[in-house]
Amino acid sequence: MIKRTLKVNGVEKFILAEQDDSLANVLREKLGLTSVKIGCGTGQCGSCSIIIDGKLKRSCTIKMKRVEDHTEIITTEGIGTPNQMHPIQIAWMAHGGAQCGFCTPGFIVSSYALILANPKPTREDVRDWFQKHRNACRCTGYKQLVDAVQDAAAVMRGDMSEEELLFKMPEDNRIWGSKYPRPTAAAKVTGTLDYGADLGLKMPEGTLKCALVQAEISHANVISIDTSEAEKMEGVEKVVTYKDIKGKNRITGLITFPTNKGDGWDRPILADEKIFQFGDAIAIVCADTEKHAKAAAAKVKVELEQLPEYMNAPAAMEEDAMEIHPGTPNVYFEQKIAKGDETAPIFDKADVVLEGDYYVGRQPHMPIEPDVGFAYLDDDGKLCIHSKSIGLHLHAAMIAPGLGVDIENLIMVQNYAGGTFGYKFSPTMEALVGAACLATGKPVFLNYTWFQQQTYTGKRSPFFTNIRVAANKDGKLLGLETEWICDHGPYSEFGDLLTLRGAQFIGAGYNMPAIRGLGKTVCTNHAWGSAFRGYGAPETEFGYEVIMDELAEKLGMDPFDLREKNIYRDGDTTPTGCKPEVYCIEDIFKKARPKYEEVKKWASENNTDEVKRGVGIALGVYGSGLDGPDSAESEIELNADGSVTMYACWHDHGQGADMGVLGTAHEALRPLGLAPEQIHLVMNDTRTCPNGGPAGGSRSQVVVGNSIIAACRELMDSMRKADNSFRSYDEMIKENKAVRYSGKWSAPATECDENGQGSPFACYMYGLFITGVSVEIATGKTQVEKFVLVADIGKINNKLVVDGQMYGGLAQGIGLALTEDYEDIKKHSTMVGAGFPYIKQIPDDMELIYVETARPEGSHGASGVGELPLTTPHAAVINAIYNACGARVTHLPARPEKVLAALKG
Repeated sequence: MIKRTLKVNGVEKFILAEQDDSLANVLREKLGLTSVKIGCGTGQCGSCSIIIDGKLKRSCTIKMKRVEDHTEIITTEGIGTPNQMHPIQIAWMAHGGAQCGFCTPGFIVSSYALILANPKPTREDVRDWFQKHRNACRCTGYKQLVDAVQDAAAVMRGDMSEEELLFKMPEDNRIWGSKYPRPTAAAKVTGTLDYGADLGLKMPEGTLKCALVQAEISHANVISIDTSEAEKMEGVEKVVTYKDIKGKNRITGLITFPTNKGDGWDRPILADEKIFQFGDAIAIVCADTEKHAKAAAAKVKVELEQLPEYMNAPAAMEEDAMEIHPGTPNVYFEQKIAKGDETAPIFDKADVVLEGDYYVGRQPHMPIEPDVGFAYLDDDGKLCIHSKSIGLHLHAAMIAPGLGVDIENLIMVQNYAGGTFGYKFSPTMEALVGAACLATGKPVFLNYTWFQQQTYTGKRSPFFTNIRVAANKDGKLLGLETEWICDHGPYSEFGDLLTLRGAQFIGAGYNMPAIRGLGKTVCTNHAWGSAFRGYGAPETEFGYEVIMDELAEKLGMDPFDLREKNIYRDGDTTPTGCKPEVYCIEDIFKKARPKYEEVKKWASENNTDEVKRGVGIALGVYGSGLDGPDSAESEIELNADGSVTMYACWHDHGQGADMGVLGTAHEALRPLGLAPEQIHLVMNDTRTCPNGGPAGGSRSQVVVGNSIIAACRELMDSMRKADNSFRSYDEMIKENKAVRYSGKWSAPATECDENGQGSPFACYMYGLFITGVSVEIATGKTQVEKFVLVADIGKINNKLVVDGQMYGGLAQGIGLALTEDYEDIKKHSTMVGAGFPYIKQIPDDMELIYVETARPEGSHGASGVGELPLTTPHAAVINAIYNACGARVTHLPARPEKVLAALKG
């Protein structure tokens, strides 16, 4: 134990700590400075950035024994508070710099240090600074952060006033379509918003800290689990194994389709008979401190019998491969697509036939905040689980039978989430903390390390896709044949639905009269497949958008012209045989044409022998919803002071669900003349909020949004008097009228049949991606230098939120194209190893152009947004690489060695 006196945010603080305690933990746990976030824990993300004696440092890697007496420290709390914000924080709000907000305090401190050192930084100065200091953001795409620093520096120099940055309410008091800051923005930029780990510090005395015992191989039989030595360790309350779980000890995958050959009960909560993937949880050590829990976890003895590890779909599909789940074939689901005439005669007569094989890999989500949650029994005896879940009611149904809890006795609450990007569509640690709480009878807390985040949460399911396309000599598309294989890891949850996406999206956006194909879902021993932004579109649309470029070359056509010739026009139908809700792609291409020509000109004028530049395009399409009559419910209550409270499960990955609810409700309630601050939000708690469904498939703005509008209308209808004025709260009570109302909405859509035919989505999103890249001929290194996205997502709820989704999706698309992978479990278990894109890997030159075609079934005309920017940006990058230097990479990611090999090939 060592004693230190530190000057923290101008105040002297006396501290006792262990020599090997990290400074980040000491600031958080001893001083309550929870703006200091711990993400990676290895100095690779910058979320723990603070200023030490005038220099920017990452505090998670600094041990207390290296911290000297009287060290001066500045954290976000010392820069500005909610009541007295610094210009950097105001600028961050003005530009929508905080999405999930977990990395934001680190960026605020980093920006403060930068501007003190360089009062007039250029955009490139800002980018160099964030790159040097490893400030990582997974949400924003970085452009808005540079904008914010530029404006903040201008205010600090006196070249701009703070007033210019503050949101000004329009004369009509309408915030729909504006840049109104999201309700949580102020808390995020000041570091005062509590995430899961912050709440963990505020749990009651006696809360047990959990540590997992996990598998370090990918496939094995469990012979024995010996906890006796661990249970004797200091501070240990209990070591929980499958024997302590009263229910089925399984998380149900809720099988979507009856043709699925599995039963959905394939994921153990705690391993009992088998290990199915690296990281599978075997036991949970519950102890008084995390240190004691981890020490005891190391003493649990597990005897395993190694089995063959099938680490990809082709291996698991071999004739001699054993069934990973005995009794269920490794290929457990098939989905056909059959639209129009038989394709064989069409291919026989076509002028041009092309075929290609394409692979989109196991992209890791890589949120900065690792998975975290806690559980406790409330005074009514109900099990309460708090986590990053983006599907509270769904997850309750998935874990309750396995835990042995009646679903009415299970409360699920979403904490503010430091990014999920879809991995939390699957329950991860919810059942684990539930099991630990039930076994001990005490509150429990579990916080993954970033290594555990990477190795024990779901990933994008890799797709192996074969595509054959037929066209006439004029470029008219005639027929499509395709096969796609979904490598879904060991657990079946939502694998069948993901495989259906191939039938819905291969060839989407184009009039394709005849399609035949087959998709297969395969069980493997690599990381389980969970939802990832784009859910099926990046995997299936990639190959089609690449083969469109190959077809254009074969025909001697410009790739833009070929696409424009074949896009949806009046009367054309989707791959599922239905008419799209609007025909807007022609308008997108009209707006995109001059931008495409601009980037082409840039590429041709900036080529050298050493560095080749090229332009690439790709069309992306996605449906907003969860297939068929997707539904949601919301509630609204009139309060005594005339304000209202919205109750909604619009789950927040970090994308801005709070603004989604507020903007949608405020627009619906405009007849009442309420100010935004008169609309209170109660969100994402199954005790108080009705079932809005999970936040996936860009469904929330459409489905939950329409339920919010329905609830608002129910309230206003009840409040409306004969003269069209509205009753007050007192008048409602006096007339015995209810003050709380429910709104429900179901999408007017149908599920797809066995041939993939139907009308699965009420609304779609459309976008054309245009990118300019440079390729170093000597190394194969690719840099994306320009990106333009021309998109139609219907009417825009909030410009800051929508822009943020677009920029962030483009950044993730660049990562998917060039660097991101989780194939090698050890090599890819860190941010750097997995190819996380830092700011210098993402272009500053990004432009968004919107075509706002109102959606007939959209909420206030809006469709979704989150999935669209990650549909096909990677295909645009790959096409640009080929345009630049003639290297065609069809197996992602296109790391330099692959580009170099393609160049030599």
